[in-house]
Amino acid sequence: MANIKSAIKRVDVNNKKRAQNQSVKSEMRSQIKVLEKFVEANDVENAKTALTETVKKIDKAVQKGLIHRNAGDRQKSRLTKKVNGLGA
Repeated sequence: MANIKSAIKRVDVNNKKRAQNQSVKSEMRSQIKVLEKFVEANDVENAKTALTETVKKIDKAVQKGLIHRNAGDRQKSRLTKKVNGLGA
């Protein structure tokens, strides 16, 4: 355990930020699962609305540096392809 005051504060700040980052990342993953469930059920309308929410969550995670920009783009591309495939 840290003894120096600044090190103790750093540990606290890091723990708070870690919890916040885990929360954002978890929300993103949950939203992706919701979207995939709609795709699985061939629910086009709900899938399209869920896609916009999912893209927002992915963009927010990329913006915060939780996932790499290319990884976010890849996820958005694959999910969009799945949703567009429902309409065809």
